[in-house]
Amino acid sequence: MFKQFGHGTVDNFGNAEFTVAQSGQLDTLTALERIGTRRSFARHEEIYAEGAAADCWFMVVSGTVRICKLLPDGRRHIAEFCFSGDCFGLDNATERQVSAEAVGAVTVMRYSRRATERLIEEIPSLARQICDITLRDLAHAQSHMLLLSRMTAPERVATFLLELSERRDARRALEVPMSRTDIADYLGLTIETVCRVLSVFKRDGSIAFSDPHRIELCDRGALAEMCEA
Repeated sequence: MFKQFGHGTVDNFGNAEFTVAQSGQLDTLTALERIGTRRSFARHEEIYAEGAAADCWFMVVSGTVRICKLLPDGRRHIAEFCFSGDCFGLDNATERQVSAEAVGAVTVMRYSRRATERLIEEIPSLARQICDITLRDLAHAQSHMLLLSRMTAPERVATFLLELSERRDARRALEVPMSRTDIADYLGLTIETVCRVLSVFKRDGSIAFSDPHRIELCDRGALAEMCEA
């Protein structure tokens, strides 16, 4: 539920960049635009709360969204970060099992579930695309479970940096919109551990940074080797 439609870039939908792998996808995006509503959220503002009615889904136009779960003991778990072109909130539950929040200023397109179901009747291929998004989300969730259950702290941080660089199409200069606390809650670590691992990576020459929100990937090979350990 957090991946884009297609593969290539077409700035034709809510100012977000979308890729179109098949000719029918452009028609689908145009049809979705007709039923969508643009909404903007300020930094840390809640897009939807856990327990709210799950009667719609969203696509990120700009900014970063975090998908969160508050645990019974008060700890926060971040399940995913969504960027421009990513979808979230696609599920068949009657109410939300997680919450969605704006990391910084965020603009999204909101789609009613009922209107989407009517659109699927008009464009059956939309159902397949939504199914593909859901399957990719399941695969990502399984990978994230492996990361949290089997990897060491350095392996988790290295995996996160490489995953983020791939999703943001940044080979070297990586913009990191989320805080160190957000990263820690995503990786199942403490903020102290995240900061310590990043400092070790910097000392070893794998990364460099002068700004907390911009990291230079100086040695991707070293980070990749650590992920494969």
